Amino acid sequence: MNPRFAIKTTGLRLILDSRGKYTVEATIMLESGAKGVCAAPSGASTGATEVKPFRDGNAKESLDFYERNVRESLKNFNGLNQTGFDRLLKSIDGTEDFSAMGGNVSTALSIALSKAVANELGMPLYRYVGGNFEMKLPKPIGNVIGGGKHAINGTTFQEFLVSNDSSSFLEAIETNALVHRRIGEKAHELFKDVSIGIGDEKAWALSVSDEKAMELLEDSAKEIGEERKVKMYLGFDAASTSFYKDGNYIYREKSRDQGEQIQYILDAQKNHGFYFIEDPMEETDFEGFAEITKKIGDRALIVGDDLYTTNAERIRKGIEMKASNGVLIKVNQIGTLTQTWEAVRVATEASMKNVISHRSGETTDDFIAPLSLAFNSTFIKSGTIGGERLAKLNELVRIQEELGE
Repeated sequence: MNPRFAIKTTGLRLILDSRGKYTVEATIMLESGAKGVCAAPSGASTGATEVKPFRDGNAKESLDFYERNVRESLKNFNGLNQTGFDRLLKSIDGTEDFSAMGGNVSTALSIALSKAVANELGMPLYRYVGGNFEMKLPKPIGNVIGGGKHAINGTTFQEFLVSNDSSSFLEAIETNALVHRRIGEKAHELFKDVSIGIGDEKAWALSVSDEKAMELLEDSAKEIGEERKVKMYLGFDAASTSFYKDGNYIYREKSRDQGEQIQYILDAQKNHGFYFIEDPMEETDFEGFAEITKKIGDRALIVGDDLYTTNAERIRKGIEMKASNGVLIKVNQIGTLTQTWEAVRVATEASMKNVISHRSGETTDDFIAPLSLAFNSTFIKSGTIGGERLAKLNELVRIQEELGE
């Protein structure tokens, strides 16, 4: 081992995420003096098979566990051995779901090490993680109308999303932001007696039906697309598990069984041209996902989030059952960079597209931006406005400039 890559010190601190709740930030310093820092995000809408973010759900308990069991164990470890480091974290934790240490702790440490080594090597993180193959920036896709667990009095669906094919990344994120603004303007004109607010991810929270939200999204995106002469892509994250109970999907206006839910999704795609469809069925219904994927085919990207939770084994099941043609990627769903890379590899080998994503409780850490290039992600999902969201998107503006695109 080259001694300059040995881990000299590690540190963990409590910070606040965008919801004002505790999360953790890790610092790793190598013997050379190179340093990596990573702050882990937290999700509100979480899949049942995700790793646990904190010990007993408490960030302070995770910090105590780190001080007692982790800090000294990481000293002098070879930083170039990312896989071995991530396995060591898993071994110290000793559980299947990181419930002893907390997946946010392992995520922060895992990414911090990769940043430290990349800094010592003098290369961007996306090159260190992704290698030297040709890289293409993802398209930004952002939440413009929010509901579910992300917004009080919002729609049943958790997110309505927009993307576009502008020629530069800066123009693309500006176009998404303009759609967000237009939706706010039109909502105040159309819905005089309706509650209008802002959700966790800075999307508009409107107390209207999902159908009215779809129409508002489509009309606003069409107007902005025509003004800027770009093609728009519409999407939604139903987060169906969040309103699934006793075999039915409970909407504000009615309840739908599995067959009715499938038809509702198919009709929404047909009537509004949705290209991005995330979690249209609850998190155990591989069969329902497969039925939607079969009937929509190549007309849309059917994406599993709660269905897969960045877990390679669950993705393999989805591939076997032809459940989807896309997978959402969130590092702290699985806990380490190595396991995330394995999930992406399994999906990519099966020709599934991957979409790297923020969480609803975010920090200003931008690590998903370089990872979107390393993973060759089709989209990066990171909101449309808000400092913690734009931290990722603005970093991709810088990276595009660096790549000379």
